[in-house]
Amino acid sequence: MSRRSTGVDTTRDWDRWWDGFIAVVPWALLLPSAALVLLSQPVSDWTEHAVTVGLTGFTAAWVLLGYVSPWKDGRPLFSGVHFAGLLALASALMAHDGLFLMFTISLFFRAMVLPRRLTFFGIAGTSIALYTTTMGFPGTNTEMPLLEHLFIYVGTVTIQTVAVGGGLVIASKTAEQHRERRVVVARLEAALEENAGLHAQLLTQAREAGVLDERQRMAREIHDTLAQGLTGIVTQIQAAQRVWETPGAARPHVDRSLDLARESLTEARRSVQALRPRQLAESQLPEALNELTRRWAEEHGVRPELDVTGERVALSPAIEVALFRVAQEALTNVARHADASRVGVTLSYLDDVVLLDVRDDGRGITGHNQHGFGLRSMRQRIRGIGGTVEIESDEGEGTAISATVPAIPVEAA
Repeated sequence: MSRRSTGVDTTRDWDRWWDGFIAVVPWALLLPSAALVLLSQPVSDWTEHAVTVGLTGFTAAWVLLGYVSPWKDGRPLFSGVHFAGLLALASALMAHDGLFLMFTISLFFRAMVLPRRLTFFGIAGTSIALYTTTMGFPGTNTEMPLLEHLFIYVGTVTIQTVAVGGGLVIASKTAEQHRERRVVVARLEAALEENAGLHAQLLTQAREAGVLDERQRMAREIHDTLAQGLTGIVTQIQAAQRVWETPGAARPHVDRSLDLARESLTEARRSVQALRPRQLAESQLPEALNELTRRWAEEHGVRPELDVTGERVALSPAIEVALFRVAQEALTNVARHADASRVGVTLSYLDDVVLLDVRDDGRGITGHNQHGFGLRSMRQRIRGIGGTVEIESDEGEGTAISATVPAIPVEAA
């Protein structure tokens, strides 16, 4: 159990204890008082016994009435009438025998269940009843001057009323504050439980998002390695089939397809292990693009023009991998769809960004190719590192793909 929960339980225990004490104290003082009075009276004086039992029984019935609705609901009218009745019965009991003063003391506690604006009146009435019985009303004591008697009487009643009433009011406010704190703590605990549920939900969503991100990563890697490798293998095998009758001419295409298969297998393994492409593992981005364009030219017969401008900077691995994959995907699309005679690749290092442009003079992006997985993968990669991709293409006028990413050097990363 948490510390907050323990505090709430302690407060509830105190409230239950205090309510029980308020309920029990009249009986704890009334019945012993009546027993002492009966024991102090002569055994043969049945009249006094009857009066004592009658007053005690009537008072007990009136006390019980305070626990019956609507008398117990704290409404000013019923509470005031009930307390006034108790005070009148207590005065009658004390007039019958002074030992009932003990029961009258319980009215100080009973005054606490009155509405707050009536508490002081209840305490003042109890004080007047007590001191009128013990000291007599001012002017009735012939052994003490009137002014002195009046001063002592009023002063005692006033001091006791203020002291007891102030203490009870403070206790009442303290109890009310405890109840308010208990409500606040209960709300906080409910909020914590709700937050715990939200936290668990967020964790579940985070795990699901992580799984989705990993699936998307694997899909992009498969597309950028296996799919592109298989495309090159198919191209080489088709070329070999066209010259199959001339083994010397077909063999280079078969050898090239085997090399592509081995490279694709290696890249697939590196993708599963979340490693950088082989070209970037051995060199920086400009050199990797140079090798990429060279091998692409060997496969497709058109050598892309590679141009690197600006001061070269070793970029963050994530940025270099993303730009390399964009160039790889763009060149693959050129080979598969563009039927281009000229291809240009430009890598520009600026002050705070790096630009990669891939242009061709092919047929342009048309139909379903505008929304292919490769283009979506390209945008996702660049967006994941805080960059943007722009694609310009008109039918019959070629395609220009431009990726802009922040120039984050490897030291900063």
